[in-house]
Amino acid sequence: ETQSPPAPAPQTKAECIAQMREMAESEELPSKQALDQIKQVFYRLHKAETDAAFDDYVQSGGDPDAYLPPIDVEEENFKAVWQILRTRRAEILAEQEQQKAANLERKLQIIERIKALAETPETASAGYNELRELQAEWRDIKAVPAERANELWKNYQLYVEQFYDLLKLNSQAREYDFRKNLEAKTALCEAAERLADEPDVIKALQQLQTLHADYKEVGPVAKELRAELWTRFKAASTVVNKRFQQYHDDLRQRTEEAVAKKNALCEQVEAIDFDALRSHAAWDAQTKQVIEWQKAWREVGFVGKANTKMFERFRAACDTFFARKAEFFKEVKADLADNLARKRELCERAEALQESTDWRETTEALVALQKEWKTVGPVPRKHSETIWRRFNAACDAFFDRKKEAGKAGRAEEQANLAQKRDVIARLTALAETDDAPMSDVKALQEEWNAIGHVPFREKDKVYDAYRAVCDRLYQRDGERRDRRRISRFRDDIRAKAQDGGSPLARERDRLVRQLEAKRTEIKTYENNLGFLSSKSKSGGSLVAEMNRRVEKLRQELDLVVEKLRTLDAEMAAKPE
Repeated sequence: ETQSPPAPAPQTKAECIAQMREMAESEELPSKQALDQIKQVFYRLHKAETDAAFDDYVQSGGDPDAYLPPIDVEEENFKAVWQILRTRRAEILAEQEQQKAANLERKLQIIERIKALAETPETASAGYNELRELQAEWRDIKAVPAERANELWKNYQLYVEQFYDLLKLNSQAREYDFRKNLEAKTALCEAAERLADEPDVIKALQQLQTLHADYKEVGPVAKELRAELWTRFKAASTVVNKRFQQYHDDLRQRTEEAVAKKNALCEQVEAIDFDALRSHAAWDAQTKQVIEWQKAWREVGFVGKANTKMFERFRAACDTFFARKAEFFKEVKADLADNLARKRELCERAEALQESTDWRETTEALVALQKEWKTVGPVPRKHSETIWRRFNAACDAFFDRKKEAGKAGRAEEQANLAQKRDVIARLTALAETDDAPMSDVKALQEEWNAIGHVPFREKDKVYDAYRAVCDRLYQRDGERRDRRRISRFRDDIRAKAQDGGSPLARERDRLVRQLEAKRTEIKTYENNLGFLSSKSKSGGSLVAEMNRRVEKLRQELDLVVEKLRTLDAEMAAKPE
């Protein structure tokens, strides 16, 4: 394959196109490596320009989704020349393959003729000149199919060496021929050894391949020098091959590392949690991160065959991010306008209440409005401070008036506190008296309920004291009633006992069922209490009410138990 010598690496897209045109106009066939190198340089420069234009557009405030890359005329020119070269290269390669087949056939004929000469020792001397002509013809024939080249050369070398071994030339001619071949092969060995210092590994390998072809074309040397000379040439070749293998391994490792880095960048963009991006700041921070990842992507560079597919994956992930960002800001804009309308409505409702003198209901209403205000999201920044001041001013106007009015009510609350403490003292005195009638207790409770509000800080304390003494009085009254009930129950079962055992047994069954029902009801309340919270005001009152209900059920349970004991005692005392 005839190839043009490597040209200096192009630095611009114009230089890439110029070199491609020179190759297209040249009679020599450009190497695939040279074409691929120019293509990689061109698209690396093309990509750098495209990415830079996109970044400039985005940084200038452009919408990433609306960006349309400009048409690159140079890329169209490059593709046209590239297509011409590909077509021409394919045609030349096809012609070369045909020529290689013809060359193979010619060389096979030469080998057969040399083989015939080597098999006729009696005419070997006469065939020497013919051999020289065959060797010259062999050297004039160039490339053959690569898969047959090594076998072809080995057969050629074998029969040439056999011919020389059989040839009975005079020593002067034989030594002259061997000496010339030795000089040529020694020069080839030296050239191969110098390739160890060639900085361009690929160039060194290409030159080595040429030296190998030349070595095969040179005739034999003295038999005792053949192995030594070939060992020297092979050792020099091994150095170059090892350097190329190391270069190839390093390139593969760098490519694998670059692929791993780009895979990681793809995964990072794909793993963005859009549900966590709920604010302008979050989106802005994530956008900066995505731009940093795009910059890192460009710094990684080309990654071989996987480059196009990986870039499509990365670009798709970035496009998804910027599309979601545009959608978010569109929704946010609508939400901001809706939030502004809602807050203006809250301002109007607060302003309608700011002159009210119904302190309690209005306070509750304004507190509810303040809580609702907190649930409304942000508004456009230019309206944020103004709308807040308007709402806050309406609330402050009412609460300032309420504060002034509250000062006058504190003295009354202190007087009410003193009255309630007096009621507690009188209830406590009744609790210390065993025969205090419950009518007196109820009268004091009515008096308590008629008294107005007390200071807020004392409200719970004074109520707890009131509740405690009332509980003592009602508990004592309940115990009295229970004793009376047990006494009446005893009298009742004794009367039933006169009718035989059956009524008492039925009564006992009824009490046992009642006992189990009370226990079940208590357990249900206790389970429900485990799910309630007393942190809120409504929750605390519900818990307290349920606790009172449980306590009442326990008292009723104790009464049933006592009735069962009384009944069992009477049944045990009844004669058989």
